[in-house]
Amino acid sequence: MTVAEQVALARTAAYRLAVLPTETRNRGLLRMAEVLLSEQDAVLEANATDGNAARASGLGESLYKRLVLNERKLQAIADSLRSVAALRDPVGEVLLRRELDNGLELRQVRVPIGVIGVIFESRPDALVQIASLAIKSANAVILKGGSEAKETNRLLHSLLVRALSEIDPAFDGAVALVESREEIGSVLTMDGQIDLIIPRGSSQLVRYIQDNTRIPVLGHADGVCHLYVDESADPGMAVRLTVDSKTQYPAVCNAVETLLVHERATDLLPDIARALGGVELRGCTETQRHIDVAPADESDWTAEYNDLVLAIRIIPSLDAAVDHINRYGSHHTDAIVTADRARAEQFLSRVDSSSVLWNASTRFADGFRYGLGAEVGISTGKVHARGPVGLEGLTTTKYHVIGEGHIVADYADGARKFTHRDLS
Repeated sequence: MTVAEQVALARTAAYRLAVLPTETRNRGLLRMAEVLLSEQDAVLEANATDGNAARASGLGESLYKRLVLNERKLQAIADSLRSVAALRDPVGEVLLRRELDNGLELRQVRVPIGVIGVIFESRPDALVQIASLAIKSANAVILKGGSEAKETNRLLHSLLVRALSEIDPAFDGAVALVESREEIGSVLTMDGQIDLIIPRGSSQLVRYIQDNTRIPVLGHADGVCHLYVDESADPGMAVRLTVDSKTQYPAVCNAVETLLVHERATDLLPDIARALGGVELRGCTETQRHIDVAPADESDWTAEYNDLVLAIRIIPSLDAAVDHINRYGSHHTDAIVTADRARAEQFLSRVDSSSVLWNASTRFADGFRYGLGAEVGISTGKVHARGPVGLEGLTTTKYHVIGEGHIVADYADGARKFTHRDLS
């Protein structure tokens, strides 16, 4: 089947999904979980094939870790499907009811976006997460995974399609998979048929997508995240949050890349450095006076390492921390460690990022951890959706107007007047 044919089927499926009952979509998600677990051995075998090929090709360690599945990860994927099924359905939610005049009512209603293309690298679990959110929000989805996970993605896609077909024929064509670069090139030209593109992966991938399509793109190019240790930070908390934010999973976009330390909190640096054993530390001139680190240069402040590397900068004030983050950061995720509520509130309101945290690890910036069930990605833009994008981020709105033969001429000549009264 050609890409054009798949997209045409997805467009037709999107219209069916938009009116498919929530209960049917939920049953589809639950069946997807059952089928994946029943075919666990086959999935792990396909993933092992991909893993062996990736090792032989010299795939980087961070991408390799994202690629590999095991029984625990598969169980987590199934749990995520069930979690999404349990979420409140946003489709059909009435956001606004307003009486325009007696017998004339306006409603703003949440509806699916339509057909969404999602391009992602390495992580085959992302295929399932994305498909689940698309189905729950009544959208059709065109999936493009990385070539390094080709066998795993093929099998996962076939299992999801099988599961959905067992529930209702309305799902036919709702989840499509494209594989080659030529196919994704075709997808990017279909601005009349695909409503949104969401890239998940390297900054190079995201920028390529943004530069080569007229379809709206939702996503983030970089994950340059910061942790700021304020002068009133609890020492033990500062150490724990630094370690978790950097080392819990260094290859992901919400791992911290730069540690900012107030000049009156530098006595914490030796403890932080010891706790970060195995992490390459790079520091400003002032940092080098307190601990043994490699010198940092200007490029380190904008670096997304996705590895066990951390840049450290000593700063003189909260203002300086906010200025540094807003200048060098990627508006993704940034956190403050402080016991001072007023300073924390300043940080939360002044840092211009999609997630800003107080006394919590940057690693919390995640759709599942936010209770969204899963996420299709994290958006650092300010239009439509921002932060982890879950179900509501895959919807838009439209207006319904219900009247009793009302005509505009009556209002233009003053025969009738608008009431514009909000209803419950």
